[in-house]
Amino acid sequence: MTTVALHHTEFGPTDGLAVLALHGWTPDHRLMTGCLEPVFAARTHPYRRLYPDMPGMGATPAGSVASSDDMLASLEVYVDEHVGDGPLLVIGESYGGYLARAITRRRRHQVAGLALVCPIGRAVLHADRDVPLHTVLVRDPALGDMQGSDFDDVAVVQTHETYRRTQDEIVVGLEIADQAALDRIQQQWVLSDDPEDAEPIMVPTAIVSGRQDASTGYRDVWSLLEHYPRASFAVLDRAGHNLQIEQPRLFTAITAEWLDRVEESLATWPGRVLGRAPSVVHEE
Repeated sequence: MTTVALHHTEFGPTDGLAVLALHGWTPDHRLMTGCLEPVFAARTHPYRRLYPDMPGMGATPAGSVASSDDMLASLEVYVDEHVGDGPLLVIGESYGGYLARAITRRRRHQVAGLALVCPIGRAVLHADRDVPLHTVLVRDPALGDMQGSDFDDVAVVQTHETYRRTQDEIVVGLEIADQAALDRIQQQWVLSDDPEDAEPIMVPTAIVSGRQDASTGYRDVWSLLEHYPRASFAVLDRAGHNLQIEQPRLFTAITAEWLDRVEESLATWPGRVLGRAPSVVHEE
């Protein structure tokens, strides 16, 4: 396997419960910090939030990474270096959800909770997915003519706030991605090992999809449910592939409830104490 060192941003106490948050294909870590940091700001338990940029995205070079297997290998090296073998929560959005499931499969002894946001389902390749046609349910006329823009092609809720957050959290990553490298990697996009080709995952899980998500949809995602016996599954109306931006209150509530279940479950993990330390913000 080929691996590269991942640039990352980190928040929270260094001895808090580690959370690995994986962005989707082409954006960078800001997709995840934008929606998750407000959730963690309201928690009383300490969490150490780790937001890496995956190869070819954000500030992480692609190097010789040539496949999703290499992506996964780079993430595993990152976890070994920054978390070790302690308890870990994994959150993944879209393609990041695909890799989050793979990490959970490979580290089932370590992962204490899994959350998936608009994840790729059973059908990995775009051509094989069962997705609804793109539709716009809310459009603020004050935005002007967005027809033909990237925002118009994806957004289901088109308001000044969803446009602002899309620019601040998603487009900033799209603009710096190494598209040539991503095109190369996408030629070997399917992992060698199916994330669900093993025993079921018995940890608190949350899966949330958009009813109008024309990228990953919800029908292919529903087929994952039986592999995660402790999963809550929600399909939100008025939400596309940027569900966390278009339905922020529901996203926050679902994520918070998942963390409640994780904290309850952690009480049975031998030797684990959620301690406190000064908060830090760290990039490397």
